Amino acid sequence: MLYIFSGCDDALMIYLNKILPLLVSPLFFAGLLILIGLLIRSRKLGLGGLALLILSSLPIVSKNSINYLEKDYQPIDISEVAVTEAIVVLSGMVRTISHGDNYVYEWGEASDRIFGGIDLAINKKAPFLILTRGQMPWSAGKPEGEHLQDVAIQFGVAPENILLTENVENTDQEAVATRKLINSDKPTITLVTSAFHMPRAQLVFEAAGFQVVPFPVDFRSSESRLTLLDFIPSADALRQFSFFIREMIGRTYYSFKY
Repeated sequence: MLYIFSGCDDALMIYLNKILPLLVSPLFFAGLLILIGLLIRSRKLGLGGLALLILSSLPIVSKNSINYLEKDYQPIDISEVAVTEAIVVLSGMVRTISHGDNYVYEWGEASDRIFGGIDLAINKKAPFLILTRGQMPWSAGKPEGEHLQDVAIQFGVAPENILLTENVENTDQEAVATRKLINSDKPTITLVTSAFHMPRAQLVFEAAGFQVVPFPVDFRSSESRLTLLDFIPSADALRQFSFFIREMIGRTYYSFKY
């Protein structure tokens, strides 16, 4: 999430940083070009918007975009991971579902994060597993880290080896909250997050004073043969390319900030 304006309260900032990336999405730009083209009767603008929409919806474009986000990382065997002071698992993998007067929790696309952290903890790659209490202003139910704590205990991690941060809303806050839990001058941590998210997450945690051992999971790219379907526009390809644009905006912002 990006912090673009200052002087707003935290809740407003979160809303702004969710909305603003939509304004630079391929779908928004393509629709804007088509709309302007219709209003001023410009065929070039209309066709330009249509071409942008088609190009952004091609699976071959989205696949290469996701590959680029993950190009610096490969899956790591746990036996190759060094022992550190703590394993830190970043939030962003749970959906809250209303169930009568209560809530149930289901996995989202990034659930490999917690299971990667659990595997590291069970293999004694650090004395502590740190989970972040991720909770957005519009979230319902308990903070994500509290649910993940229950899951980790069910899978065999001792409760006394699990630490929870204070409530957080973004990667910056996760780094600051995690730093409060570790007293050493420059602690070494194993950072567990999605491969696409690792570059800026590592940058943020290093800026907070950590030595980071990255443990990327939740790889979105996959090896596949090139087929005719890669050149046929699809809604899923458009979603993935829009995701790529948002992530690149985040990386650009954090590279300037840190």
